[in-house]
Amino acid sequence: MKQKLFSQLSAAIHAATHRPFEVCAATAVGGGSINEALRLEGTDGERYFLKLNDAEHYPMFIAEAAGLDAITASNTVRVPQPITHGIAGAQSFLVLEHLELHARGDARLLGEQLAALHRCKFNSFGFSQDNFIGTTPQPNGWKDNWIDFWRVHRLGFQLQLAAANSYGSQLQTPGEKLLDALPVFFKGYSPQPSLLHGDLWSGNHGFTAGGKPVIFDPAAYYGDRECDIAMTELFGGYPPGFYAAYRASWPLDAGYSTRRDLYNLYHILNHANLFGAGYARQAEQIMQKLLSQLR
Repeated sequence: MKQKLFSQLSAAIHAATHRPFEVCAATAVGGGSINEALRLEGTDGERYFLKLNDAEHYPMFIAEAAGLDAITASNTVRVPQPITHGIAGAQSFLVLEHLELHARGDARLLGEQLAALHRCKFNSFGFSQDNFIGTTPQPNGWKDNWIDFWRVHRLGFQLQLAAANSYGSQLQTPGEKLLDALPVFFKGYSPQPSLLHGDLWSGNHGFTAGGKPVIFDPAAYYGDRECDIAMTELFGGYPPGFYAAYRASWPLDAGYSTRRDLYNLYHILNHANLFGAGYARQAEQIMQKLLSQLR
């Protein structure tokens, strides 16, 4: 089975690169929980990074490649280059440039480059296609108003999923109050549509051997740049130099510390919908904290 798959992958890589390629070795790579990940090696020493999943999840790979292409076009921060993607039998695949990444490097440069990425603007909030946050669909239909976008496509969408997952009034009652109150959190602040990574937690960046930053696994869209910064603080955080360099390049608004909870609530709700009640309780606590600031 694997040999047939590798033959199809070899043909797809050859078609995409116009260079001969034949898989001679495949090594499992850890670190991901959604896809099977492998390092492919060719007979001439070439290497590629391969993601595999069931064929039904192919839209995730299409969306990921589109996000990587958008970030590449910004000429700001490095991402692995998409090589090819498709369906082979019962599996879908995404082949990426292979990069040897390390945990430590130039965090200040990452902050500067992320600020540069966020300066890539559009005239509306959204993206050219819907994508995914984890395995959850992430709607990106264009909207001219950021509060409407966040209400409908982010918090409102996750609350609908939560209701379908039987999280009842525990989340729905405070959630509806929060959706109604959203304009309060944006008094005196009008974000512009910035190109975002969209899923920038601590596990989605690394550094080359020379210390240069690389970001990967995007859920890209045009939104408030504070969303990316907020998520960097959610699961483990980034080095202090990253934040200092970002703020030096582009200072954050004074209201960011409050909106950080509002933006990270989206990811906590998503984790509740994916992983269960522990995150639902955390989401409820965040909503109550936000609502208490309205009194």
